[in-house]
Amino acid sequence: MHPKAVYIHIPFCHEICHYCDFAKMYYNEKIADDYLEALHKEMSLYISNEKIDVETIYLGGGTPTSLNPNQLKKLFETIHHFINVEQVKEFTIEANPGEFKEEHVQLMKEYGVNRISLGVQVLDDAYLKQLNRIHGIADVDTSVHSLQKYGLTNISMDFIYALPNQSLNHFESTLSHALSYDLPHYSSYALQIEPKTVFYIRYQEGKLTKPKEETEAKMFTSLINMMDDKGRKHYEISNFSKPGYESQHNLMYWDNVPYYAFGAGAHGYFEQERYVNLRPVNHYLDAIKKSNKPVLHREPVDRKAQIEEEMFLGLRKKIGVSEERFKNRYGLSMFDLYSQEINSFIDKGWMIHKDNHVSLTQSGMLFGNEVFASFLIDNNSKNANKIIDSQ
Repeated sequence: MHPKAVYIHIPFCHEICHYCDFAKMYYNEKIADDYLEALHKEMSLYISNEKIDVETIYLGGGTPTSLNPNQLKKLFETIHHFINVEQVKEFTIEANPGEFKEEHVQLMKEYGVNRISLGVQVLDDAYLKQLNRIHGIADVDTSVHSLQKYGLTNISMDFIYALPNQSLNHFESTLSHALSYDLPHYSSYALQIEPKTVFYIRYQEGKLTKPKEETEAKMFTSLINMMDDKGRKHYEISNFSKPGYESQHNLMYWDNVPYYAFGAGAHGYFEQERYVNLRPVNHYLDAIKKSNKPVLHREPVDRKAQIEEEMFLGLRKKIGVSEERFKNRYGLSMFDLYSQEINSFIDKGWMIHKDNHVSLTQSGMLFGNEVFASFLIDNNSKNANKIIDSQ
């Protein structure tokens, strides 16, 4: 299957957030210039002289808007060199409030960006400092108005909940404020304390505590209810939108569709394998200088892995996994493989079977990782034998 999407990673930040474990580094103008040259070369290693047609482009990070206007323009020109941007349905860029100028916004508009993901995280200046974010609430107002001025109204806001010492009331206050912007899309994720982050070090030292699990569960419930009250449909565990404004790029991931990924630390899915690019940035640049694809690790995606991913990626979506789609793709029913697991979760109230789809309930979403793990197929299991027999 030909890739339908492109992800491009820009690893530069003016500050490093205390919770972030993505591939990133402090912005350096010279290194950023070299990186953009390397990105162009990496894309040329995958894409021939003819421009490709894809449905979505996503510029993530790091922070793409940490680039200066000349660098951002160069990045956009590289994208247009390899991709028929005019045919793209959704072109998203991640941006930090208060970090980009009007010239950045003009470039976004000129080069076809039609969706912006704002990393707001929390609407409380004291908490923003605790996270080591460089913006304040006033910057959020300014950035939203600047984007809307240029007709870039398809804006999403990202938030984190279950922050250190955060109460349910505090999170609901942030949500209420966020919804007052009346944007078409919102994302909200529970804080994960990842290794090699400032928060992890503090957690290990006993200097940081997360809210209790029951408080986190109440936050998730409030998130769903408040979004629903304002007409934002819950379409994926962490994502909410007005009808028609779902993230088309992220749906590619959850629909288990191949996609290109470029840049340091980027994860791609292409030609029946998943790959991870080298990180940190200097290792990525060194590989490109040798005209090598900067791949750290490749993992073939056989039929068994495809089926597993179809389940645990598809179950992230509110609609769940389609029986018809599963049967058409793999030639057997998901119930031939997973009837025991599905029925067990239905009995627990974590899953429902409705309208030829299997999906998680709200309770099931709270235990998502446990559910997803159950759909991994042991090589010696009867399910694995059924896959082999049906090939």
